[in-house]
Amino acid sequence: MQPFRVAIAGLGTVGAETARILMTDAKLLSARAGRPVVITAVSARDRSRDRGVDLSGVDWVEDAAALAARDDVDCVLELIGGSEGVAYDLVLGAIRSGKSVVTANKALIAHHGAEIAGLCETHDVGLGYEAAVAGGIPIIKSVREGFAGNRIGRIYGILNGTCNYIMTVMRETGRPFEDVLADAQRLGYAEADPSFDVDGIDAAHKLAILSALAFGHHVDFENVHIEGIRHVSPLDISFAEELGYRIKLLGIAEETGDGVQQRVHPCMVKADTPIGQVEGVFNAVVAEGNAVGTTLSYGRGAGAGPTASAVLADVIDLAANRKVPVFGLHSSQLSPARTAPVSALSSCYYLRLMVIDRPGVLADVTAVFRDHGVSVEAMIQRVRNPEEPVPLVLTTHETPELQIRASIEELARLDAVTEEPRLIRIEEF
Repeated sequence: MQPFRVAIAGLGTVGAETARILMTDAKLLSARAGRPVVITAVSARDRSRDRGVDLSGVDWVEDAAALAARDDVDCVLELIGGSEGVAYDLVLGAIRSGKSVVTANKALIAHHGAEIAGLCETHDVGLGYEAAVAGGIPIIKSVREGFAGNRIGRIYGILNGTCNYIMTVMRETGRPFEDVLADAQRLGYAEADPSFDVDGIDAAHKLAILSALAFGHHVDFENVHIEGIRHVSPLDISFAEELGYRIKLLGIAEETGDGVQQRVHPCMVKADTPIGQVEGVFNAVVAEGNAVGTTLSYGRGAGAGPTASAVLADVIDLAANRKVPVFGLHSSQLSPARTAPVSALSSCYYLRLMVIDRPGVLADVTAVFRDHGVSVEAMIQRVRNPEEPVPLVLTTHETPELQIRASIEELARLDAVTEEPRLIRIEEF
């Protein structure tokens, strides 16, 4: 039987692990694919590096983009990363050459998903990107195929293991963000430049993809509301615990009367809920369907093994000629993105102020909320330190985002408020 021939571009931890499994478990994978799956070519910057896998019988190609034109390749595995440059050129070149593609590149799909999906249809090839979202959790297949009989109303989850690890350790130790981030970098959980993770961009890429799958619209990364975790302090985490919550960086996409709202930001969630119990580097995704109800998918969101697992699942599908539209619908059936801005959100909120402890301050704060129609549910002020800054914590009943934002702007101008107010949305799932 004709083998399914793959080329691997990028031999970092994921690429090397993918190659190792393809070689060591060749018999099993070939049985599942219905034909042999073989590596015919690879491309990586450093040929001399020991990757723990014997690639001596495989062609090495200096220019990864050249893999697209090879006659001995049926499918290109793009494991380089980045939304532009070599990864973009390779993927488009491979599709135009009639080759299927498997990628772990969430940025590429988030920024160029519509273009890539259209090309796949034009050239009748498949695209697998299970590894682009939530590592080893098969959430792409679940949403696109497993929930195909559902109308999804909301999909949300913990989509970045680095942030979840940092928030978990901050809660367990009381240490500040900067210290825990440094530990995460030493352990390999965070990059030397952690901006994509801690500023929410990585999670937003993944959310944009999930939203397109769940709601049948074109990928719309540009309209994802993004906040990171740099401003979350041990003090906020401690108060959240006292109130029965944990703080998690969540990606949330939901259908509203104004369109699909896509947002990534820290949230306070009940500590005893399934999403509140997800700790460390683990990811979890919750989908709410009209037929299936609420489902939770949980597992490791990154790392060599989980990501290679997702890559290989796509390889086997393509080798067995199991192809589905990239976003579950033909490109012509995807709707233009109709985005509901976060300003249209109505939520409950946690607000922490640092105020000078003197008479009249509380009256000034409550007057601001009164003037903007914000109803306070609870208030905590246990520390007394006359004429010194002390924390004042409030939680609100459901309030429109515009009203709470207007309140914060006015509160920040009060003489007694010594630093920028800290606001975290409370999500009751």
